[in-house]
Amino acid sequence: MAAGIRTGRKGPSSRKVASRFANYIRDKALADGCPDTGCGIKLFRRDAFLELPYFSSMHRYLPALFLTYGHEIAYEPVNDRPRLKGASKYTNLGRALVGLYDLVGVSWLRKRTALPPVEEEVADTRKGE
Repeated sequence: MAAGIRTGRKGPSSRKVASRFANYIRDKALADGCPDTGCGIKLFRRDAFLELPYFSSMHRYLPALFLTYGHEIAYEPVNDRPRLKGASKYTNLGRALVGLYDLVGVSWLRKRTALPPVEEEVADTRKGE
């Protein structure tokens, strides 16, 4: 998975502070090293995504889920851009409540997930067979 990290954040200060706090809590609970889970830029292979358990609002937890299921993650800084149209349907409190509820579930899921060990393919060094 490749994920963006927003630089030069736009938007109200309250949103930025809430985002920093949420990322801190998330990282303490999940220890997945994701600096900015709220960035909407995430790229991944479809087959890898389909291995993951599905739930609404899982976008916040994709880095932790991909790590849990044995995938690597890379982060790349991206420019943040202001919203051009429309308005967010969430308040900071509303986002926090949904996020905390899901955080408990993802923490439980990560502790309960055990993948089979991956066997490394050993190249056959015998010639002519």
